[in-house]
Amino acid sequence: MKDFVYYAPTEVVFGKQSEECIATMVKKYGGHNVLVHYGGHSAVKSGLIDKVCVQLKEHGVAFELLGGVVPNPRLSLVRKGIELCRQKSIDFILAVGGPKPPPACP
Repeated sequence: MKDFVYYAPTEVVFGKQSEECIATMVKKYGGHNVLVHYGGHSAVKSGLIDKVCVQLKEHGVAFELLGGVVPNPRLSLVRKGIELCRQKSIDFILAVGGPKPPPACP
C-alpha cells in the first residue's frame, strides 16, 4: 500500500438558533459556493431550510439545494449530488437537519 494522509475536518453544531451562525461557519472554512444537503420533510416543514437560505443570502454565500437524504442512500442520489457539485463548482457541503418538530398540542 502507498503512504497517504487522509484529513477530513468536520464540525458539528447543534442547538437552538444554531442556523443563525451558518454563513459565518461556512466562511470560516473558506466556503463560497455551498451545497445545502438535507433530508426533506421535517427540515422544510419546520422552516429550517428557509432560515438557512436567508442566512446564506444575507451574507453573500451562493448555494444550491439538494434534498432527499436517507439512510443508505441510493447511488442515483449520490451521483446527482456529484454532478451538481461539478456543474456549480461547489466548494462546501453543508448538511442540514435535526429532529422532527414536536407534534401540535391537542
